[in-house]
Amino acid sequence: MRTAYSVETVRNAERELMARLPEGALMQRAAAGLAAACAEVLVRVAGRVYGSRVVLLVGSGDNGGDALYAGARLARRGAGVTALLLAPERAHAGGLAALRRAGGRVADGGGASGRAGESIARADLVLDGIVGIGGKGGLRESAVPLADAAARSRAAVVAVDLPSGVDADTGQVRGDVVRADLTVTFGTHKPGLLIDPAREYAGAVRLVDIGLPLPAEAAELEALQHADVARLLPVPAAESDKYRRGVVGIAAGSARYPGAAVLAVAGALRGGAGAVRYVGPAGDAVIARFPETLVSDRGPERAGRVQAWVVGPGAGDDAATVAEVLAAQVPVLIDADGLRLADADAVRARTAPTLMTPHAGEAAALLGVAREEVEGARLASVRELAARYGATVLLKGSTTLVASAKGGPVRVNATGTSWLATAGSGDVLSGLAGSLLAAGLSAVDAGSAGAYLHGLAGRFATEGAPAGAHDVAAAIPRAWRDVREARDVRED
Repeated sequence: MRTAYSVETVRNAERELMARLPEGALMQRAAAGLAAACAEVLVRVAGRVYGSRVVLLVGSGDNGGDALYAGARLARRGAGVTALLLAPERAHAGGLAALRRAGGRVADGGGASGRAGESIARADLVLDGIVGIGGKGGLRESAVPLADAAARSRAAVVAVDLPSGVDADTGQVRGDVVRADLTVTFGTHKPGLLIDPAREYAGAVRLVDIGLPLPAEAAELEALQHADVARLLPVPAAESDKYRRGVVGIAAGSARYPGAAVLAVAGALRGGAGAVRYVGPAGDAVIARFPETLVSDRGPERAGRVQAWVVGPGAGDDAATVAEVLAAQVPVLIDADGLRLADADAVRARTAPTLMTPHAGEAAALLGVAREEVEGARLASVRELAARYGATVLLKGSTTLVASAKGGPVRVNATGTSWLATAGSGDVLSGLAGSLLAAGLSAVDAGSAGAYLHGLAGRFATEGAPAGAHDVAAAIPRAWRDVREARDVRED
């Protein structure tokens, strides 16, 4: 499992570790890992380290010091290294001296015209050491020309710890920022490296272990990996029957949107529960596609026993069904029209687990803000929704977030693909996650594992080309096997 920690927690851990180490040792650890990563990039883009051209964009803090020390290591390996200083009088003295001893050059970085711009244009690699993890509000005006020059150049751009200008704690982007091809981060991931919109500026992320003593309970984010998801997935025991495995109820679809019901059932049938009950006006369409579904036209209360409900996909204006499902004393997943129709007080009054699955537009409506506000502050938005509704909230998007009303680390998932932005994809996810709820997973685990499998299935279904939501549902078993096989390999 990947974890991400706040700037404050990282700073505290750094101070604790530095108190036990010789002066400068921690920065040398970071610089060594950074230089090694840069050397690999240079071999890939220039064919070698010796004779390659490296430009350092150096700010005034420790971030600039990391860049200078790494530059010194590259210079000792024969690279031509030039440091462009944005604040020469405040550059890290030790790093600057090390670079000069190694044969590196130093120049004024106060703009991208003249020699500074020419150096960047000729570089094989540009190392972004302008602003560290404490930076807020985008790049300062003096740094913007350098960032623009790096973006226009043919060089690979490597960020030190995180791209300069992004908010490390929130993933927000409030101005001009550096766009990196690779980010080398130290000690732990920072939330901004895992959450959009900042994540898209980070490129690939490489973690360098520098020995930070980070308490697990203080993590801000968790990102599940194959092994973590494999441990969550239900596996039938020898004595299991369809009812012991769990029954999920799907209250979805309408005369206008019967396909939503079909797709939600498609996801549910592949989500680990033993049976799927469908309630709604699309019963004929569901049976025609999935004859194994238990269809009822008697409403949720009289449909038969279930261990969890999914309500809302394609429901239109059927508020009565939504209210009936919310009154059930079993876990409930609310999606799509259900989010609009659900009474907020009824959601908050529930004692059984509730999982809400909005996309950014639906989240904005629930919070009473503009969609752009949610998209620009995804972490704050998902936490606010969870707290306001007393529910677990899965905020869909390029990086799906899952937050519990009880607090704790927010789960972040990035297995998806942009091809999943297609009609009906969310209905499949609702059925899948609802089935995991019925199989006994907690709301947080069902949402997290469901999003992980759904994203992986999206990759398998599309493989770089358009695909429909039904293709995504059909690929869920492949995703499930891929996750399980990874665990089996580790256990062997």
